[in-house]
Amino acid sequence: MVEGIFFEITIVILMATIVSMAMRVLRQPLIIGYIFTGIIAGPMFLDLVESSELLSTLSQIGVAFLLFIVGLNLNLKTLKEVGSVAFLGGLGQVILTFLIGYMLSLGLGFNSTESAYISMALTFSSTIIVIKLLSDKKDLDSLYGKISAGILLVQDLVVIFILMFISAIDRSDSLVALFSGTLTTGTGFVILLIIASYYIMPRVVHFMARSQELLFLFSIAWVMLISTIVYKMGFSIEIGALFAGISLASSPYHYEMSSKVKPLRDFFVVLFFVLLGSQMNIENNVNILIYALIFSLFVLLGKTLIINALMGMLGYHRKVGFSTGLALAQISEFSIILVLVGYNNGVLGQDIVSVITIVGLATIALSAYLFQYSGSIYTKCSPYLKIFERKYLREEFTGKSKNFRIILFGYNRIGFSLTRAFRKIKKSFLVVDFNPDIIKLLKHENSPYKYGDAGDIELLDELGLDKVEMAISTIPDIDTNLLIMGKVREKNKNAVIIITSHQIDDAFRLYEAGADYVIMPHFLGGVHTSTLIEKFGTKVNKFVKEKFRHIEELKLRKGIGHEHPRIH
Repeated sequence: MVEGIFFEITIVILMATIVSMAMRVLRQPLIIGYIFTGIIAGPMFLDLVESSELLSTLSQIGVAFLLFIVGLNLNLKTLKEVGSVAFLGGLGQVILTFLIGYMLSLGLGFNSTESAYISMALTFSSTIIVIKLLSDKKDLDSLYGKISAGILLVQDLVVIFILMFISAIDRSDSLVALFSGTLTTGTGFVILLIIASYYIMPRVVHFMARSQELLFLFSIAWVMLISTIVYKMGFSIEIGALFAGISLASSPYHYEMSSKVKPLRDFFVVLFFVLLGSQMNIENNVNILIYALIFSLFVLLGKTLIINALMGMLGYHRKVGFSTGLALAQISEFSIILVLVGYNNGVLGQDIVSVITIVGLATIALSAYLFQYSGSIYTKCSPYLKIFERKYLREEFTGKSKNFRIILFGYNRIGFSLTRAFRKIKKSFLVVDFNPDIIKLLKHENSPYKYGDAGDIELLDELGLDKVEMAISTIPDIDTNLLIMGKVREKNKNAVIIITSHQIDDAFRLYEAGADYVIMPHFLGGVHTSTLIEKFGTKVNKFVKEKFRHIEELKLRKGIGHEHPRIH
């Protein structure tokens, strides 16, 4: 018996490794490889999965660890930093996607309960996939990257309440019992857990962290203990694991705990997705493929348009809305967990699980490819996306004339210092940016500005580039910078062109294309420090004076919302 189970898991893991290698070559998330492994090992092909009950138990442990790590990264203190755009955009996206998805599901013939589960599954995006896509593109600290991360955080919080509600309603006989008993008890336990996370757990974790092995053992014990308590209270193991992670999220050791548990999570999660794939059966059922195609198109196109519309209503440029929408154009691991909870509760059939699984495969794979070519896709779609922008922002242009000597594309952290230099040399300047918050700041400072995208050819033609003496771009995107350089050189061959790059190879490309200087922010700190050493030597009083000057500048930057980018 034991040998048979060991042999079965061995074959499954070997197959998952081979298929995942293929996914790696195709530059696809490994989660797709795991599900394909299950499909191949399932009854549709090789029919190797016999110990499904054991695999189901092991996979549930994997889901618990997955949600524990998600909870560890949901630090409640970061809610203050989300901002109104993430909150309003995230909540608006959840509500609109759910309502439209619900009506679509009803129109396709599903009953109200099935439609509710399906629409919830279509609503949420994958935090793991989106963060990976943004990280690979070096866009985590871009405007749309921050908004995407904020919307994901709002989605995760909504998922917590949904999972809590679903797991509670499944164990309550009536709505009165649900609200008076289960949910009230659960809310009380969550409050106790939050209090413990602030006043008790920091000391406990600090003691455990003295030994890495003890910290690892404590992490496992904690997630299992809280999951068991929450389950006995009438909720699911998954929501317990999520709360276990949240209760430790504010700990300074949450990164260590996450890294310790992650290998264990990866192993069990592989079994979860393999089992999920093995349970798919679309033989002689064309409807499953048709439904999956319709829902996939809704996620890829509908969700992107919904986010575009919301970003436009909140005053953001169409490029920000498009980039954010495309980044979030897939469904989440939570989506699959939600429909599995419905399946285990007996309110959903296996066919719906199969539909959502196929939607997950399709949207994760296609969104990764679309996101990779988002720049060229946006260029073609840009004229049609103007309907989502606020007209007064597009037309607004400060300054009595276009005779500016310097044009700065992108204000951000670097531009803040540059505009001070422009004023010192008494040169008129114009700032081009598409962040509404930056526009408000520039308007408050009486600085000339133009709301727009530096990659928009029509905008560049409006700027009077033939009269500028200098054009500076703080935007690290090489395609945008090459376009700016080409337009400036076309109109004015004598203008000084200064461009920003985060990659050495891109810097070489920009120099070859005619840039007069390329700013590389990650190297400037060392250059500046070496200059200070050459200037001050080892005179401590000079460095102390520089320190106080630097502190004052940091206070000023913090006051207007600047933060140093995260290291990826």
